[in-house]
Amino acid sequence: RLWAELRVPSYFYGLAATTPARERLEHVRRGGFEELLKSDPSRSPDVGGPRIHPTAGATAVGVRKPLIAWNVELATADVQPAKRIARMIRESSGGLPAVKALGLALPTRRATQVSMNLVDYEITGPQAVFDRISELAAAQGVAVVDSELIGLIPRGALGQDGGEGLRIRDFSPLMILENRIEEELGVVLD
Repeated sequence: RLWAELRVPSYFYGLAATTPARERLEHVRRGGFEELLKSDPSRSPDVGGPRIHPTAGATAVGVRKPLIAWNVELATADVQPAKRIARMIRESSGGLPAVKALGLALPTRRATQVSMNLVDYEITGPQAVFDRISELAAAQGVAVVDSELIGLIPRGALGQDGGEGLRIRDFSPLMILENRIEEELGVVLD
């Protein structure tokens, strides 16, 4: 429909990918928008094209497991420990599978954070990541303050203790994906 109705070409990624080279979104995005402007057949959209839309560009449509966007705050204004930890835990650097991470400064809080996307919590769950960050931070003489959930988290990702060990700031049961669905739709999920 994006192509048929709006004339916006689409690239498929994740479980919807039509080739192994497009399974990961970062591979679809590689080279940025300028790369899509080239006439390389390997960069052609899965649907639509061959040209991008003059004002809307192109879009990526994917099917994947729920992504957990999550940050762990460190009690230091020095961003280097967060950057080192991010490098050590992210999959692309040889760290934990299914973890993407960056170390970022939080100047207004005089703190830093390890900002993450957990792309498959069934492979590497939040508690394993939190524990590893805590170990790595302690080895650098830095304390973990707490963590921050961006959006929702699947119930199964919280573990036996319901997520208490994750020290999620301002945690609410409505931050659990299934609870939110039940609340919004008025149904009970198994």
